[in-house]
Amino acid sequence: MVTFEKIAGPKEGQPIQFVNGKFQIPDNPIIPFIEGDGTGRDIWRASQRVFDAAVHKVWGSKKKVCWFEVYAGEKAFNMFGEWLPADTTKAIDHFSVAIKGPLTTPVGGGIRSLNVTLRQVLDLYACVRPVRYFRGVPSPVKCPEKLNVVIYRENTEDVYAGIEFQEGTSDAKRLIEFIGKELGKTIRPDSGIGIKPISETGSKRIVRKALQYALDSGRKTVTMVHKGNIMKYTEGAFREWGYELAKQEFADSVITEDDLYSNYKGKLPDGKVVIRDRIADSMFQQVLLRPDEYDVLATPNLNGDYLSDACAAQVGGLGIAPGANISDRVGLFEATHGTAPKYADQDVINPGSVILSGVMMFDYIGWKDVGQAIIQGLERTIAQKRVTYDFHRLMEGATKLKTSEFAGAIIENM
Repeated sequence: MVTFEKIAGPKEGQPIQFVNGKFQIPDNPIIPFIEGDGTGRDIWRASQRVFDAAVHKVWGSKKKVCWFEVYAGEKAFNMFGEWLPADTTKAIDHFSVAIKGPLTTPVGGGIRSLNVTLRQVLDLYACVRPVRYFRGVPSPVKCPEKLNVVIYRENTEDVYAGIEFQEGTSDAKRLIEFIGKELGKTIRPDSGIGIKPISETGSKRIVRKALQYALDSGRKTVTMVHKGNIMKYTEGAFREWGYELAKQEFADSVITEDDLYSNYKGKLPDGKVVIRDRIADSMFQQVLLRPDEYDVLATPNLNGDYLSDACAAQVGGLGIAPGANISDRVGLFEATHGTAPKYADQDVINPGSVILSGVMMFDYIGWKDVGQAIIQGLERTIAQKRVTYDFHRLMEGATKLKTSEFAGAIIENM
């Protein structure tokens, strides 16, 4: 068993093994969790109750999750004087699957984003955000049920690996001068400078992940979203590398949009997936006006960031939006919203984001019946209009529940 420097190891359970490219899941898997800052404490307690109840509902005493707390954010800093102890990343890497609540990142200074750091240290290159509608959830659009997409957002480069130089600094001045003299490009001298790298490696592996998911799940299209009409050698290259990857590795099962109409008269053959691309600003219109025409989106980092939040807004907001950060061997599932510190310890916040991230996690380890039990409980509870304050204020005739009460209602309705 792995050993840690500052925390005690798990007292029970067995680690998930990754052998020959496949997970081997024991009946009592050890799954690390990070409680989260601010409202994370409330929503994690509620979510863990739901998870344990769903596992028991499906498996009885045959299986259980052995939760193992690891630390990041304010709780880690208060305990160890570090925002992200090495033990935490070591545990997530060793046990392969973990889940977390929201973590604090001060705006405009202070510590670096812990979420970004976790993704980069563990090379969790795919940010996966499924966005779907649950009947009864208040929505600002007429037909929210038409939106059902899974966004595969590249997680390690673009603006997440951006290099910046502050306006007026010697580094910024030197770079502006170099670009002017050596490359013949003019930049205003009072500019801040940013560099955003997008690589062939990063682009191809996120498109590969999206295509494989589409094939495995019976989805029909993968749409690459980019601004390649302007940023030709970064986002435009993302598009070209994506098409190359599809041709090189998925020639038997993936066709282009041009092929669909020129060779198949617009009718997709069984077992095939269409790969296509859309300009980013057009895509924002598409998810509002023609959402049911899209299945899986593959994006560079920033485009996926905007799109995933914009899509979530159509179906209830970030409070009910799940997410995961995945590599080829490690999956870290997380709340997609912030810490909302003014509501901390008040037992009022919607725990749906962590709960649905847990559904993703159970699906990931092959316990799909557990995820289905949770979905069933959540759908019934919302249909009964028993909801937390964020939905209650928008739903006529609803009953307002505390975070803990909402979890209890989901468990009753499984």
